Amino acid sequence: MPHTVRTYDHDPRAHERGVAYGEEAAHALGVAPDRVFKTLVADVDGTLTVAVVPVDARLDLKALAAAAGGKRAAMADPAAAERATGYVVGGISPLGQRKRLATVVDDSALGHGTVLVSAGRRGVQVELAPQDLVRLTSARTAPIARH
Repeated sequence: MPHTVRTYDHDPRAHERGVAYGEEAAHALGVAPDRVFKTLVADVDGTLTVAVVPVDARLDLKALAAAAGGKRAAMADPAAAERATGYVVGGISPLGQRKRLATVVDDSALGHGTVLVSAGRRGVQVELAPQDLVRLTSARTAPIARH
């Protein structure tokens, strides 16, 4: 499956200054923010669920709950997200997680030839076709982002 690993020099102070990890990646790599997707972990009715949304958007928790077949969603505790995925916050990848979690990718991803997601470390992204991302993560697609 074609993909490209893209790296940049992560600035640990950027997050302290209020720059989100995904925004830092988009800027450093010179990629439009709507093509760089962040990986968020939410609790949907007691089950950890992964949401993959553009870095320039917010996760719509109600839409995520509906897409996942649940009633309520809230952001997961960061420590629980790290334990379940095996990655640190800011570097959580939707790929290769320690425990396979249900995943929902925002349907806007399908409008791009390729998208970028974290490759599992801050400063490392993987660029791949959105259809490959959906297939590799066994994800559903749904409109879960608010712009």
